[in-house]
Amino acid sequence: MFSGIDEVDWASMEHAYGPADDVPELLRGLASQDPAEREAALDGMYGAVHHQGDVYACTLACIPFLFELAVDPAVQDRGSVVELLTSIGGFDLDEDDEAEIDEDEIEGAANYAMAAAAVTAGAGVFFELIADEDPGVRLAAPLALATLHRHPVRVLALLRERLPVEPDEEVRLALVEAAGRVALRHRPLAGRVAEWLGRLASRAHSPGLRLAALAQLARCSPDGLPGDVVPVVSGLLREMRSLPEGGAAEKDCPDPDRDPEAEAVDPEAEPVTAAETCRGEQVATPTLVGQLRSLAAQESAGRGAPWAADLLRTLHVGLDDRVADRTALLADQLRSPDRRQRIDAVRMSGGLIRAWRGPYEELVALVGDQLSDPEPRLAEAASHVLEELFGLAAPAADALAARLEDRPGDWVKSWASGPPGLGSTVKALARLGDARAVPALAAALELPRVAHDVGFAVGHLGAAARPLAGALRSRLAEVELDEGAYDRASPLLAGLAGLRAGEATPEVLRVLRGAPEYRGEWLCTAALRALGSFGPAAREAVPELRALISRPGTASATEVAEALWAISGDADAVLPALIEGLQSHQVHERRAAAVALGSLGPRAAVVAPRLRGLLAHEDLWLRVDAAIALWEVSGRTQETVEALLSDWERSRHVRVRVAECVARMGPVPEGSAAAHVLRSELVSVRRHNAMDGGYGSHDIHEDEKLLALCRQALRGTGKGTTA
Repeated sequence: MFSGIDEVDWASMEHAYGPADDVPELLRGLASQDPAEREAALDGMYGAVHHQGDVYACTLACIPFLFELAVDPAVQDRGSVVELLTSIGGFDLDEDDEAEIDEDEIEGAANYAMAAAAVTAGAGVFFELIADEDPGVRLAAPLALATLHRHPVRVLALLRERLPVEPDEEVRLALVEAAGRVALRHRPLAGRVAEWLGRLASRAHSPGLRLAALAQLARCSPDGLPGDVVPVVSGLLREMRSLPEGGAAEKDCPDPDRDPEAEAVDPEAEPVTAAETCRGEQVATPTLVGQLRSLAAQESAGRGAPWAADLLRTLHVGLDDRVADRTALLADQLRSPDRRQRIDAVRMSGGLIRAWRGPYEELVALVGDQLSDPEPRLAEAASHVLEELFGLAAPAADALAARLEDRPGDWVKSWASGPPGLGSTVKALARLGDARAVPALAAALELPRVAHDVGFAVGHLGAAARPLAGALRSRLAEVELDEGAYDRASPLLAGLAGLRAGEATPEVLRVLRGAPEYRGEWLCTAALRALGSFGPAAREAVPELRALISRPGTASATEVAEALWAISGDADAVLPALIEGLQSHQVHERRAAAVALGSLGPRAAVVAPRLRGLLAHEDLWLRVDAAIALWEVSGRTQETVEALLSDWERSRHVRVRVAECVARMGPVPEGSAAAHVLRSELVSVRRHNAMDGGYGSHDIHEDEKLLALCRQALRGTGKGTTA
């Protein structure tokens, strides 16, 4: 093995962390008899040689040696090597990707192409490995074939032939998943694959296999799903819960295209479970691979069918915009007696609500029911999901309040590094504006270190949190104005701003006057925003602000002007500073000035030509802010609406800001371009800010806000609805 490995000039190559002269040691480590050494070598391959999916020259040089490892029966954990080869060779560059490659990326793109060619050229070995004695290899080989082999018809035929004789349930699921991958990669075969999956879904003996077939059918041919998919899947889940521990199903797994008796597996054979065969020997190592395996093992511990969650996630992805079906399925899962299934359902409920609009009252109430469960992972998962829902969490308000009262130790979470933060139950209840969160916030304000997010929670509660104003003032008065002042004072300033607590003006002025050099500008901004929120109640700050506007120092003149205008209403005092800010070389300064000028309304009409000139600026957000300010100072609706609708189409990220302005303009005329745009938004099932592969903590809140603004703008021209 490894013939010629020392003849490769590894030192002339590089990987993610420098010279690649350590690669031979990693390759030999993959062949070690020591499980810990093998895992450390695998971690090194993914961490450096194939870092985040990248392909380097040394990655290409590894491919022949990885194939040697994959086919040598003496090597243990070869399934991981097959997975590594699949990852290295499985990257596809479509035409759009190729068109976007710049000069700096040409070498990397060439490496991907060479890796795909090299692994594909050797992919024939996976035909043999699909019947290997090692179940871990058999688990990895189907997806390798589906991803890499040049002849998908042959691959599909082999998958179907292998299914009836494969003794391991998890490997059988991998065979079905691979068929779905073939259909997705080779669309002319999708109909043939869908027909086979449909027969498997209706006739296979194993409920797990039927569920796998439905999941893949949803991925590659969702129109082929049965009309009663929800009750069918719910029935399969009940069957799976009734299976013996380990999740083994009937040992016979007939191919719907063949004679069941001719293809049956030996009935005397002992059932083999995935946990016993596919995972191999588990070792505890400090590597990333080891940590991921450990987490996976914890998730799977005690589960009768540890792969069921993955199948359900695949099914949900395939169901896509069928929100009613997905909601009904998740509601059924949340009523399951199996806590692990409910944990999965809670997490998937969060994913559904983040991406899709719909009536979720029943689903949210069922998530709230999990808060009282004694299983800590289940209750914690539920509280985190509810935290993201803001107003949509209302059906779970009583459950949140009950958990809050029952677990005062969870009101504030402390971390090894960084400031403490509020618990998810406190935040969820506060974001509902529910006064039952106030005692938890009061307790948080008594701790030596104030939670960094307490101010935001107070802001959501508004008037309900008014009893906290005294504590916020007292804590702010105690803040030492040293290098740590911003971290300690900013949550308190945010809370006072949310309450519009003008009586705290002396304490805020102390902070403004004594802001240290370190993060002083940030601290001044927070103090000025608090003073501005107080309005005329902060009139004692006016002399200070008049002095600052002429010599802003660490505070932006625009921010000072905004606060002074909010408190005094003196347009003549702030207009020169705002006009100067509109001419700044910094885009963020120009945006802030535009927003502030808009708040002056007709008193700033003199700047209308300057704002109009910004409607063609290259920065999207500056264009939007300028257009809104132009309407506010001039009252000219038509040119503002045209500009805003143009940018609405260019970027979904500006839609809330645009809708806020359009809603303030009054009812949108029936039949207008604005009415068409707003109605189109309301009938879309997909959230405007939904992202594949990521999300923000306020995404749901922002999207629901957009829907409310669209309805408000349309009021009087008909009722907008969501699908």
